[in-house]
Formats: sequence, C-alpha cells, structure tokens
Amino acid sequence: MTAMQPHELVELALGLSRADGCVVIADEESTANLRWAANALTTNGVTRGRRLTVIATVAGAEGTASGVVSREAVTPEEVESLVRAAEEAARAAGPAEDAQPLVADQPSSPEFTRPPAQTSIEVFEAFGPALGEAFARAAAQGELLYGFARHELTTSYLGSSTGLRLRHDQPTGMVEINAKTADLSGSAWVGAATRDFADIDVPALHTELTKRLGWGARKVDLPAGRYETLLPPSAVADLLICLNWASGGRDAHEGRTVFSKPGGGTRLGDKLSGLPLTLRSDPHEPGLQAPPFVLAHSSGGDVSVFDNGEPIAATEWIREGVLHELITSRHAAGLTGLPVRPAIDNLVLETADQESAPTLDEMIARTERGLLLTCLWYIREVDPATLLLTGLTRDGVYLVENGEVVGAVNNFRFNESPVDLLGRITEAGRTERCLPREWSDYFTRTAMPPVRVADFNMSSVSQAS
Repeated sequence: MTAMQPHELVELALGLSRADGCVVIADEESTANLRWAANALTTNGVTRGRRLTVIATVAGAEGTASGVVSREAVTPEEVESLVRAAEEAARAAGPAEDAQPLVADQPSSPEFTRPPAQTSIEVFEAFGPALGEAFARAAAQGELLYGFARHELTTSYLGSSTGLRLRHDQPTGMVEINAKTADLSGSAWVGAATRDFADIDVPALHTELTKRLGWGARKVDLPAGRYETLLPPSAVADLLICLNWASGGRDAHEGRTVFSKPGGGTRLGDKLSGLPLTLRSDPHEPGLQAPPFVLAHSSGGDVSVFDNGEPIAATEWIREGVLHELITSRHAAGLTGLPVRPAIDNLVLETADQESAPTLDEMIARTERGLLLTCLWYIREVDPATLLLTGLTRDGVYLVENGEVVGAVNNFRFNESPVDLLGRITEAGRTERCLPREWSDYFTRTAMPPVRVADFNMSSVSQAS
C-alpha cells in the first residue's frame, strides 16, 4: 500500500495522460469476515485492496478507439506505466463500436478529496456476541450452526479529462446461516443482506432455522410435476436478477432475447403479469443505495466505458405488469431509438398496496395444498429466446396442507422462465429486503415479496441435499 490517497492517484494518472481523452477509476476496498462451523467460530479476518483502472481514448480517421488497463495495488511510481499501457492498447485497437463523447458537465462530489471509507472487524461488535449466544442455544437444542458473515466497503473515485470528479461509497454486507440436525439428516438456511450489520437480528434468524428444522422432522417423498408453490423473497430475487440481466435493449431490438418482438423491435408495452407488479431500481432506494452514476471498468453488452459518470435515475423496468424499460447504454440507445437507461445495482419488486399485502405466514395459512421453498441454487440459462432457466431447490422444500406445514419434501430440479412465471403469479405478498442465495456474490441489493405460483414446474426429483 502507498501513502498516496486514491484521489491523488486519479489526478496523477490524468496529469500523465497523452491521449485525446482519459477516464481514471480508483477503487479502494476493505473487507471484514467471520466464518463458523459446528457452533464454533473458525476464522475471521480483514483485507484491504486497491485497484486503479485507466481508460484511454484516441481519435483516428476511422473513429475513436479505447484502451482499458487495470492493476491492483498500484504505487505512484507505477502509475505512468499503467497510463502508457492503456494508451498503447487504444492505439493498437480498432475504432470502438460504442464510442461516444466522454461525459462532462456533472457536479463534482463534495467529498472527492476525502480519504476512503473503510470497514473493520468492529462492524461485528453487536453481531458477534449475538452469534455466540446462538451457538449456545443451538448446542442445547441438538443443532449445529454453520455459515459466514462478510462486510465490504468500496470507495470509488472517478476522474476524467472532461472534468469529472465523482465519488461513491458502497457498503455491502451479508450473513448466511445453515442449521443442521445433530445427525446431519436435516438442513435449513436463512440469509440476510445489510449495509452495516446494525439491523441483523440473530435471535430471529436462529428461531426461523429451528422452526424449519422442526418442519423437517417428517419426511415426504413426492414425484416430479407441477405444484402450487410459495416462493420466498430470496428465491424470487434469484429469478428476477436473471430477468434483469437479460433485459438489454440492444439484444432485444436485434431479436436475440425473450424481450424481442416477433417480426422486429422489442416487447416494450407488452403485459407480462395480470397482477399490478412493478419491478424497479433506484440508486437512492433506502437501505439499498447503489452508485448514482455509471462506473464501468470495461465495455460489453449495454455497458460502455464511454458512459462513465453518466447520471443514473430511478427506473421502472416493469410498471404494473407492463414491460416499461430496457437497459441501454448511450450507444445502444442510439442504435435502437430507446431512451438511455443504464443498469442499476439494486432491484425491487412490489405491488401498489403494500399495507394490505400478506406476509409469507399469512400466505401459508391460506394454502390448501402446495409446496413452500426455501431457496434456489445452481441456476443456469437453457434458452435465451424464452429465458428458460433450470436449477435446484436447496435446504428445505416443505409440504403445506390445510394452512400448515406438515413435513419436508425431497429436492427437485425446476425448469421455469421468470418472464413466463410473472404471468402465472396468483398472489404476491409484502415486499421485504432479502438476500438472493445463488447470486449473492454478484448482486445483493434486492427487496422482493413472497409469491404464489399455481403450477411451478418441478421437472425432476433431485438427490441434492
């Protein structure tokens, strides 16, 4: 590590640039983590990291080229070689398809020259003792707790030759806990996302785990088939993150995705759900705050390094069941005629009337017969034209009869498209912050409701535990 502050590295790199245009991003990262197994803490630690990315643009007779080079732990003495490498990459490249004028005329962040925010092991000051108490309770109840907690804090500094000086502090926290019976025959999972661990209720999480282990005391074997199924918020998040990732405007316009209209164009304006469901993103969403401007370390799809610093506004991707917006860079918007809509690092699904929306427990109580899932994993895309996904259930599939959970069912492989699923949701509950299990390494800022699907496709029985 160097004593030079990240914003000073940005200024140094910009001052050394000989390219026609230059964007520099400095990311300062710190991470604190805890891991535990069989009711005992196993490891804990803190890490620090720094990455400097230089984007050089060079104008030519055939168009503007770009070169991008990133390096870790860059010292002041190494900055010039990084800048030259980016410039050489730009000169060696052909014209960039996504070339646009670099973003300019944006107000500077007031704290651009402040030191980066950092996390530390102190973030677990209240969580750690509560976890220790949970270990003691679990041991007394014949349960074993496994899991991990992680908190990351990334401060990103973005500067450009057009005068941008922007900064964003991004905290990301999560906890996952597995509870197992003493003979390891039963397993349950809970997870939660957080910005600072102040809102993590360990006793409530442990109580939920104990309840689910109790549900699993009775085993029920069921065949593959279509079942009325209650999906909790975590499972809904994993499916709709896939939908969001597939909602690129250019790919849809060019006929390559589920959002392409037969015969040409996109499905914007199509009704996807009979319920008034709204899927939206907002960089200023309370508790789910995300970068309010584009931070692109590379180009691809509907993301462009030329858009760095472009402001991001709240966007409704689906408005009351109707497809309303698709993700586009400035380049993709120019090709398709769609408005510029950058990707946003959070996702919320909700109904208009949250006050009267039921909780998951209330939805269980009015289920005559159906399945209750815990979470999904190993999700993979099968067919981009329909966004058909396949994956597995995990850590608890339960049978509900006459409003009560009566036992644990074997796991299944499922085959479903989240787009098709939207049209088959018969009930949506109250939206709450949740942790997507499959995609938690990539996308953690979500708020989803539990939903009821009349005929969720459990395509085969799985032996996975």
